[in-house]
Amino acid sequence: MSVSDRPILIKKVKKVVAGGHHGGAWKVAYADFVTAMMAFFLLMWLINTTDPEQKRGIAEYFAPANVSASTSGSGGILGGTALGDDGAKSSGSMAMVEQLAPEAPQSPEEAGQSTNLAAASESALRAEIAKREAADFASAAESLRQAMQAMPELAELSKQLIIDQTPEGLRIQLVDQEGRSMFENGSSRPNPRAQMLLRAIAKVINQLPNRISITGHTSAVAGSSRASSAGDWSLSSARADASRLTLQGAGVNADRVYSVAGKAGSDPLYPDDPSLAGNRRIAIVLLREAPVLPTDTSL
Repeated sequence: MSVSDRPILIKKVKKVVAGGHHGGAWKVAYADFVTAMMAFFLLMWLINTTDPEQKRGIAEYFAPANVSASTSGSGGILGGTALGDDGAKSSGSMAMVEQLAPEAPQSPEEAGQSTNLAAASESALRAEIAKREAADFASAAESLRQAMQAMPELAELSKQLIIDQTPEGLRIQLVDQEGRSMFENGSSRPNPRAQMLLRAIAKVINQLPNRISITGHTSAVAGSSRASSAGDWSLSSARADASRLTLQGAGVNADRVYSVAGKAGSDPLYPDDPSLAGNRRIAIVLLREAPVLPTDTSL
């Protein structure tokens, strides 16, 4: 058979795509589903981790900016209100008028309430200052007691020191004992024992800014009226002033001394027995300071 007589064969090739008739479209749908689920769980996590304040801020951020707060049915420029006072439309501007209207003057009852609040605030301020001052006094007294216990030369004098708080302030008293006086008999010069105590007291005084008062006291002699004699008054005053000089020599500023006085035997520590040695004493008081309150500028 010649080449020209051979039959012509046509071969058709059919391409089969793997995965069937739908191809890879399902992958795209699945990817979209996974992305949506990820976004959903991310949103749930963000909502769970934000506090109410942050949620409120986010809500205000996405709130439409053109929402009108007017209660009228019109969204125009006038918002259902009229320019004049007359007309039925003017009633729609009630909220606006209430916001722009000036505050009415206080009634006598409201004014009284404001005064009471101001007085209460002043009273609370005074109470807080007094509380802190009492705490400072207690701390200073404890510091003095610890200093006396830490120094052997002062420990034996602890019985001649009385520390307490009075309405005037923190009072520190140097009292005489039988055979252990602070001053020589009839003398205004403090002996070494008294000078040692006064120097220890000066360290405590310098810890606080309060002013001080110094008062001298003498005891009465049994069967005599020395408490009213001029000698005891001048002696108690001289002893108080000598104590002041000792304190200033130990570092206490002279400007902090408020008063120096002598009371002779008129204010005994032991009223039942004015002749006891304990009535002879020097009282040093760190005075309570009145709080500085702001002045009322409205008057």
